[in-house]
Amino acid sequence: MRHGDKNNNLSRTASHRRALLSNLASQLIMHKRIVTTLAKARALRTYIEPLITKTKKADTKEQIMHQHRVVFSYLNDKISVKELFTVVAPKVAGRPGGYTRIIKLGTRTGDNAERAMIELVDFNEIYGKGVADTTAAAGKRTRRGSSKKKAAAGDETKTEAPAEPKEEKSAE
Repeated sequence: MRHGDKNNNLSRTASHRRALLSNLASQLIMHKRIVTTLAKARALRTYIEPLITKTKKADTKEQIMHQHRVVFSYLNDKISVKELFTVVAPKVAGRPGGYTRIIKLGTRTGDNAERAMIELVDFNEIYGKGVADTTAAAGKRTRRGSSKKKAAAGDETKTEAPAEPKEEKSAE
């Protein structure tokens, strides 16, 4: 019986599962987004989010080196550890958690397995803050408080004479 067992074994032995999650995590760090099955994506989320949190906890040089060693023991890949600490960590420094997003993609044609894309939230250009800030500032305006501004502008324009509308000449 598996009462209260929240660990998804993914039908693998412990060593195989550890190797699978380590490889998936390394590829997610390197490519910022990967497509896999939904069950693997959910298992990967619980595996990688504590590792990303460990990149933010270090203050002194000794703590930084210790966190590097701890993360390396999970990933077993120097390049992805370096990428995690130099590229990913500064970008997620202000985020209090929830570093990954899982998007369902439907089923795979061969075996009907549910596919999902897991990605690092801060590295998505479509949903990112940079794109949203530029479009919000340039395009969309709200109507709140516009009556006060119009009233203030209306007081200044009342002293001037209203402009006469121009009549259009019709071509005959």
